[in-house]
Amino acid sequence: MLQVYRYLTYFIFPWLVILIYLRKIFNKEDKTRFKEKIFSSHFNISRDYKKKLVWFHAVSIGECLSILPLIKKLSQNNNNLNFLITSSTLSSSKLLKEKINRDKNVIHRFFPLDVESISENFLNAWKPDIVCFVDSEIWPNFLFKIKEKNIPLLLINARLTKKTFKKWSIVLNFAKKVFNNFDLCLSASEESKNNLSQLEVKKLNYIGNLKYSAQSISDELNNADKKILNNYKTWCAASTHNGEENIIFKAHLEIKKKYKNVLTIIVPRHINRCKYVNELSKKFNLSTQILNDKDVINTDIEILIINSFGVMPKYFNYCKNIFIGKSFIKEMKNDSGQNPIEAAKLGCKVLHGPYVYNFQEVYDFLNSYGLTEKVNNEQELANKIIENFEIPTQASLQQLNLLNIYGEKILNETVKEISNYLK
Repeated sequence: MLQVYRYLTYFIFPWLVILIYLRKIFNKEDKTRFKEKIFSSHFNISRDYKKKLVWFHAVSIGECLSILPLIKKLSQNNNNLNFLITSSTLSSSKLLKEKINRDKNVIHRFFPLDVESISENFLNAWKPDIVCFVDSEIWPNFLFKIKEKNIPLLLINARLTKKTFKKWSIVLNFAKKVFNNFDLCLSASEESKNNLSQLEVKKLNYIGNLKYSAQSISDELNNADKKILNNYKTWCAASTHNGEENIIFKAHLEIKKKYKNVLTIIVPRHINRCKYVNELSKKFNLSTQILNDKDVINTDIEILIINSFGVMPKYFNYCKNIFIGKSFIKEMKNDSGQNPIEAAKLGCKVLHGPYVYNFQEVYDFLNSYGLTEKVNNEQELANKIIENFEIPTQASLQQLNLLNIYGEKILNETVKEISNYLK
């Protein structure tokens, strides 16, 4: 089965190269660094071979944020370490450029395509001393090559949902061989732990979701924007998906019956949808602004659509009344939910729809702390926002302290597990 996979990756490699070049044209890839994904000559190696290299691979923004506290803690415990972070998305590269630009011990590169020769060249060039894949990143060519070279390989904050497990079950024997490459799997949930156990991984442990230990981002809106927003009753719908904006606009109109000065901030999960959301808002006769980087907020709007990467914490810090999307669309129920941990750790009152399959354990946990609440439709959403406007609410200091203590515990135990493989 591995040989079949390798033949397939060689066969589709030219087509993937073409796809990446097309994505570059449409601004979906980094215009100068996109070749890191496809050519060994552009790996741009930069490391101190006198130090051990810890390589983390995380697909996107949330996973990258979750490993930054790990890197900080590992650095404090051992000054003989360098760190390589690879990711796949343009948004994650922009975030990491901002977060690690002053840290000479941490380097970011794009993760190359999972082709046997490329993975071989990548490992020979970077020579990592330990590899940690994050969340659900499973790339067979890389995994087998890493084990061929006897490099410790960990899967941290591992997520394997029922849906994903069913897909792997189609090639169960191959799946077991793939996952058996990992020396240790730290699952992000009990469900993931149960699914991973059926794949007979070597060593499996459940510490908790590493995203609870991600540092809260204290970014604030500039004073000019705050001054404008202070004239409104504001709330934020974050990580919205196609079909949810209709519900958001209807909720907005319901809230408007009570508060004429309501302003709804929408942060689409995929910002390339901003123009579509803007056109949709016109059908509801709502005055709308798409806010790009460095734009100033207009003074006569009802809907503000955010067209920027990595700015949600600014609006979480300001609004405190947050709806998290990918939770209202029944057709997506088996792939529903977005991570609410960041908003909860910033003290927000988090609302969500009835479908949160991918983060059910997280929502259950946060709900037990009184930090999240389910709404079933636009009317319930509007009622809750109105209720929160009338009686301003956010997480108490005690709730946040308990959440941070829990996150710190997960962080320390994860660091301890990783450190065992650095000795």
